[in-house]
Amino acid sequence: MPSLKDLRNRIDSVKSTRKITSAMKMVAASKLRRAQDQAEAGQPYADRMGGILSSLAGRVTFENETPKLLAGTGKEDTYLLVAITADRGLCGGFNTQIVRLTRKRVAELTAAGKTVRLMLLGRKARQQLRRTPGAEIVEGPRDFATSNVGFDDAKQVTDMVMAEFETGGFDVCELLFNEFKSVISQVATAKQVIPAAIDAEPEAANDDAPPAGAKAEAGHEKQYEFEPDEEAILADLLPRNLAVQVYSALLASAAGEQAARMTAMDNATRNAGDMINRLTLDYNRSRQAQITKELIEIISGAEAV
Repeated sequence: MPSLKDLRNRIDSVKSTRKITSAMKMVAASKLRRAQDQAEAGQPYADRMGGILSSLAGRVTFENETPKLLAGTGKEDTYLLVAITADRGLCGGFNTQIVRLTRKRVAELTAAGKTVRLMLLGRKARQQLRRTPGAEIVEGPRDFATSNVGFDDAKQVTDMVMAEFETGGFDVCELLFNEFKSVISQVATAKQVIPAAIDAEPEAANDDAPPAGAKAEAGHEKQYEFEPDEEAILADLLPRNLAVQVYSALLASAAGEQAARMTAMDNATRNAGDMINRLTLDYNRSRQAQITKELIEIISGAEAV
């Protein structure tokens, strides 16, 4: 049984740990608000960019060759997986989710006879995935931090991905990241960005629809003139859309990291409080037992005299 001194030292140690986890929880909560605001502010731009691409892709009849960013290379032999994790730990299973998803995708693709290449963003990804069997590591940006990102950082990643694509380094590119859903929910997501996944433009969001109360004439459609032509606009928007999608994934990952850390530190603080209560109870029982033992020895000695 531990001595009273050991129990006191253990209680003091857990109290110090509780102070640290409580402070980390408050820091993560303050960072979460800013990261969440950035992620939510960038999402409408990314959605609107996707809508414009869908609209243009549906209207354009390419006279020359269709852009590879839209149509792909015509094959799916080589995949580039861009895995995004945090730089630090102490955030629950946040990083583990991406590590597991990446290894699962590598196993699936290699089993299908595909060649897999990995670009790792985040210190935890580099530490845990650099020796992934069956995957070749592609050098990413040096000193890249995923906790505090700007559009220039996303553009740097995009330029490296585009350089690999233009030299035939891969056929399909996927982003693997934690999508921020709520403070307690971050979902590991695989999103294809090359070739661009163009969804059909929903009718409800169609800008060509007449306003409420207006009578639409039969067979009437709005006509647009493009300057420059649609092909040139689409060729310019496709690389920009890739940068926007990478930036959106980085922002979602940064917000999810802070949310996961805040939740993990809150649980750790609660667990530390429970442990302090148990240790204090054990300390009081041991102290009471020791006092009772000393009293019995004194009484027995007095009776023996």
